[in-house]
Amino acid sequence: MTEIEEVVDEGTEHKTWKGKLWSVVKVVLIIVVTGGLLYYVFSKVPFAKIQARLANGDKVWMTAAVLSYVASMLFSSWRLLSFFKSIGLKLDWRFNLRLYFLGLCYNVLLPGGIGGDGYKIYLLHKRYKLPTKKVFWAILFDRLSGFWAIGAIVVGLIILIPSFPYHLAYPLMIVSIGSVIYYFVARKFFRDYTHKFFQGHAKAICVQSMQLLSIVCLLMAQGFDGKFAPYLLSFLFSSLAAIIPFSLGGGGIRDALFLTLARQFNLTEDMAVYLSFGFYLISIIVALLGVYYVLRPSRLEEGLPKQDVVSEEPSSPNA
Repeated sequence: MTEIEEVVDEGTEHKTWKGKLWSVVKVVLIIVVTGGLLYYVFSKVPFAKIQARLANGDKVWMTAAVLSYVASMLFSSWRLLSFFKSIGLKLDWRFNLRLYFLGLCYNVLLPGGIGGDGYKIYLLHKRYKLPTKKVFWAILFDRLSGFWAIGAIVVGLIILIPSFPYHLAYPLMIVSIGSVIYYFVARKFFRDYTHKFFQGHAKAICVQSMQLLSIVCLLMAQGFDGKFAPYLLSFLFSSLAAIIPFSLGGGGIRDALFLTLARQFNLTEDMAVYLSFGFYLISIIVALLGVYYVLRPSRLEEGLPKQDVVSEEPSSPNA
């Protein structure tokens, strides 16, 4: 059973004493891991340097970084809506957006970064009587599209790094063959979730592009005039690690990996940590916008039709 499914089960059933004990232990471990990794990072790069960069950065570019991240979350919500439509779940875009930001907030409030997905599965199952596994797989394919987009963009950035030790044909071949296999496996075994396959993955590219733009804005806030590609590539690799649900919103893990990659690419270490930590702070600030719906959950459905339409099968596949 996956962690997301466990969260759903925990929300619908009474926990055993073992489940309650594991929940407590898990939270403690997550806090220890996050705190330990941040301690390691700031023992290598003094926090005062990062604080100075954040405080003295150009406010216009810093604001642009926040807005770029917000735009990435809007694209991400739109992407998830595509995968919901694949299973015939026709949500009002306003309800989907509100639920998405509520999920972001739960990802911050509930250690492990999985609480938001679990809550979405629980709520949609309760409202639309859909099997939890069906909603779970739609959300999983939404996540997989993000993985794919990161891989595709990484290959594009590698082309811009002249010191890359291998011929460019290798990464291009890997991502091309991998994409074809990924599509046909999904189409063969998970056909119900691929009716909006290309739409969803195009939106995934937009999500990652806007997050890269946020990093570019953070660099520009420091008056940076060097090569962007190594920093952007390091950010994408660290983003993959940050998905591991064993830290507070990816904190610590992203910073530690970004610092390690900075040494490999001969980047300025305090700039690398400033980017990872600055992005982490932005993600928390934006996620906390969902607190409104935590405190007033009735507003999730304000101004919406009494019941959105749910069909068993999408009427016109668009793959």
